[in-house]
Amino acid sequence: MQTIDLSDVGLRETNKTLHDQSADTNQTAWEIVNPRGAHAIACGLDAPIEVTVKGSTGYYCGGMNQQATVKIDGSAGPGTGENIMSGKIVIEGDASQYLGATGHGGLIVVKGNASSRCGISMKGVNIVVQGNIGHMSAFMGQSGNLVVCGDAGDALGDSCYEARFFVRGSVKSLGADCEKKEMREEHLTLLQGLLDEAGIDADPKDFTRYGSARTLYNFDVDNAGAY
Repeated sequence: MQTIDLSDVGLRETNKTLHDQSADTNQTAWEIVNPRGAHAIACGLDAPIEVTVKGSTGYYCGGMNQQATVKIDGSAGPGTGENIMSGKIVIEGDASQYLGATGHGGLIVVKGNASSRCGISMKGVNIVVQGNIGHMSAFMGQSGNLVVCGDAGDALGDSCYEARFFVRGSVKSLGADCEKKEMREEHLTLLQGLLDEAGIDADPKDFTRYGSARTLYNFDVDNAGAY
């Protein structure tokens, strides 16, 4: 385990050290102490390493992540995991607004609650929230999956495209062009896999699926893979 004291080393040097790790590095486990809510911790990683931040973080922690696993032993500020491409981010506490915005891939897990605009403009990322999410979540969600084990706020999935939303609790309101969908066997299998990967014990049959009514854009099912 490699330990970096952020208060001594500084953010720029900390991120540079993590960026210097390559795909064949033997220094795969890293720990960052004394984060003190700093912004942009562990951004732009591109190696199969595991980084544990021992405390809460500010804006954009884990942004643009590829391959790496980033664990936050605290709560996370706005924009955590923005534009994530692959890898995994696990937040032990709560997440602030626009978690995983524009994320193209990978998995984000929140053990607490997520705030407003969770998964805004998601483009393939999978987000699993053990608690509740706020209003306008998954606005313009294009693809990927948002799993909520608690409740969802106003305007879930407003103007969404082909992203899927699974909510176990109540939904305060659905956004424009978002509707309740049939939960078929393929969706139960998909949801079970996401819950297992997130380490959350829940029954997929307790969830309701929501998605696009496909009335706000020109959609051809034969070209579904291109959306």
